[in-house]
Amino acid sequence: MAGIIFSGMRPTGKLHLGNYLGALENWVKLQEEYKCFFGVVDLHALTTGYDATEDLKENIKEMLIDWFSAGIDPERSTVLIQSYVPEHAELHLLFSMITPLPWLERNPVLKEQVRDLGLKDNIGYGLLGYPVLMASDILIYKANAVPVGEDQVHHVELTREIARKFNNLYKIFFLC
Repeated sequence: MAGIIFSGMRPTGKLHLGNYLGALENWVKLQEEYKCFFGVVDLHALTTGYDATEDLKENIKEMLIDWFSAGIDPERSTVLIQSYVPEHAELHLLFSMITPLPWLERNPVLKEQVRDLGLKDNIGYGLLGYPVLMASDILIYKANAVPVGEDQVHHVELTREIARKFNNLYKIFFLC
């Protein structure tokens, strides 16, 4: 195997052609060469939909059906639901303790989301700390490859910074 991959999708609604062409099609190919961890990242879904959770369970179920129908093979890849693995939240908490606020505030995606969602002065930590949770998703599986869209590149770079700081402070080593 060439390496370890973590990638995930937020279960915020029905999957569409863009999800398939933008991620799933690639994931199916990646399973041939990599040890893959594909996550239904339902905790991430709460960052913008914390007040509308009534469809979350159904969205998770539908997402998994779509993934398996598209060719994600649970015999070749680990498929997980983020909230069912408590270590995601535990590692996120530890990372949030060492991540300086300015690291999160310089996130260009956050600025776009605040504008697009009309949040202005109503930004919760869930949205602000999204990249810290993403860092825990990546590092918990020791992923050394993370297929993401351009909007997520900053999050991967921040993951490296968090890993370096954690490694430096605690001498427990994550790949960075």
